[in-house]
Amino acid sequence: MKKGYWFIILSAFLFSTMEIVLKMVSTEFNPIQINFLRFFIGSILLLPLAIKSLKNRKLSLSKDDVKFFLITGFVCVVVSMNFYQLSILYCKASLVAILFSCNPVFVVTFAFFLLGEKLYKHTVASMILSIIGMMCILNPFNMTISLLGIIFIIVSSVTFALYSVICNKRCMKFGGIVINCFTFLFGSLEMLILILITKLSFVANFFSTRGLKEFANIPIFHGITLSNLPMLAYISLFVTGLGYTFYTLAMEETSATTASIVFFIKPALAPILALMILKEAIEINTVIGILFIIIGSIISFTATSRMAKLEITEVEVNNE
Repeated sequence: MKKGYWFIILSAFLFSTMEIVLKMVSTEFNPIQINFLRFFIGSILLLPLAIKSLKNRKLSLSKDDVKFFLITGFVCVVVSMNFYQLSILYCKASLVAILFSCNPVFVVTFAFFLLGEKLYKHTVASMILSIIGMMCILNPFNMTISLLGIIFIIVSSVTFALYSVICNKRCMKFGGIVINCFTFLFGSLEMLILILITKLSFVANFFSTRGLKEFANIPIFHGITLSNLPMLAYISLFVTGLGYTFYTLAMEETSATTASIVFFIKPALAPILALMILKEAIEINTVIGILFIIIGSIISFTATSRMAKLEITEVEVNNE
């Protein structure tokens, strides 16, 4: 159990630095390029662990599994994380970190409609508090934040929540490391195909003439220098590779509910790190919004933990 909490701390710290490092390299790399590189390199790091996990479970990937990972790779890497990367160009790193951490609100919604999961009072209360927190941060009555950036964050959060719900049942079969590894690998390969398509002259001209240079002739390795290589290594190996590995190991050592503490820590820690490293000011409305989100998360966490303990107790009583 103690080992599990160390995994939680490590993954929370790495995830809290993600937006900051991506912001720091946003002017040196094409946003689609950095997204491809970090998930491809991250998947290669996870691959030995994923293969080991498959052997331990005596499993192999079927054609149906490959189709599944093509879908999850597209939803998570191609759609969600590309919009996430684009949002960092238009918004402060701390804002992206806070709002993306609200994706459990959308997870609950998708789980209700797609999986038929029950909506409990504490879940609804948590959702309402999180939404109030988001509204406080966005401050719609005096909005100075890029509307396009906000749209990108929302699309990213919604599609990441959809990815989480899609993976729900398969996660029991494969485990988190296998799910993340092959989602990242297939998603990055899909991105590579799209990147190669953007190099076709008529495609590049189409995007360039419409002011969408980010999608025209996307580079793969161009722009990597000795000065930005450490940042690329950090975001690929540590944040994407080790961050998701630690988070998955935290779930295995504790529980999915306990491991979700990571997303309670991130909204509070990320703005502090952004202030220290990027000198991004923390507004009063942002602090109030963070408090609402954290309170909502604590309500959800404590109630879910209590329910999980009751279920375990009931099972033990029935077994006796």
